[in-house]
Amino acid sequence: MPIRDRLLALFVAVLWGCNFLAIHATLGHFPPLFAAGLRFLVIAVPTVLFVPWPRVKARYLLGYGLGFGTLQFAFLFVALDKGMPTGLSSLVLQASAPFTVLLGAVVLREKVTGRQWAGILLAVAGMSAIAWQQAEHAVLLPVILTLLGALSWAFGNLSTRKAQPDNPLHFTLWMSVVPPLPLFALSMATEGPSAAWTSLTTVNSHTGWIAVAGLSYVVVFGTIVGSGIWTTLMGRHPAGVVAPFSLLVPVVGMSVAFAVLGERHNAIEIGAAVVVIAGVLLGSLRKRSAPVPEAIEPLPEPATTQRVTD
Repeated sequence: MPIRDRLLALFVAVLWGCNFLAIHATLGHFPPLFAAGLRFLVIAVPTVLFVPWPRVKARYLLGYGLGFGTLQFAFLFVALDKGMPTGLSSLVLQASAPFTVLLGAVVLREKVTGRQWAGILLAVAGMSAIAWQQAEHAVLLPVILTLLGALSWAFGNLSTRKAQPDNPLHFTLWMSVVPPLPLFALSMATEGPSAAWTSLTTVNSHTGWIAVAGLSYVVVFGTIVGSGIWTTLMGRHPAGVVAPFSLLVPVVGMSVAFAVLGERHNAIEIGAAVVVIAGVLLGSLRKRSAPVPEAIEPLPEPATTQRVTD
């Protein structure tokens, strides 16, 4: 991969790591489920008007929209609202990688290698240590909700594999059409219409403008710019070359949360984070197959030697 593309991949990891800080800002004013619905509605409207329909079956788009879009962000936003540390959420969501491997084995009958099993066990060990630490501080529920978000992301990944879109960016943008209605319905049922209405009518306030800035970042930089660059890189290079850069997302997320929000983690949590990242890296990357040696052309026969034919 050229240095330029490596820098672009690093740039995307920084954008996505800062995404969690932007979500934190958004939830400072908007109710979580309503905020998740707004996040997709802002993308869905221009998508329907200007982006060509991806040539995929509608059921796979619906599955991706419900798994990756609706359920993942419903669980994540509620978890953050209930006290999930912002930086830690960027790490726990990495559980989507081993979840995808396991679901692929169960649903799609994909083979799981010994290396992938080792990575899954490492990631589970790290997640268990984090859950134990959070349980001691009485915040286990947000960790469970974030893990459910990662599991939902994994279900969305299965729909993507089945869809095999020829233009992944168009597929991702059109996925945004699915979540708004179910998320707004969940918001109405659990948060009530008054909470959403109050957040809209008071948007011209200090917290309101910060929330709008956070939402704008998520939409423009986290989704359009970040996904656009990432999709381009995935089209230029093998997935195994590009994918490891996504492991920098929790590193950025936890660092930014430490610098801006003052979130601090003890030695056990930091060690568990390293174990999780190592497990995800080990379990999600395929082992490179040995290159096939090129056939050696035979030396030309001397002109005086007669060749034997059948």
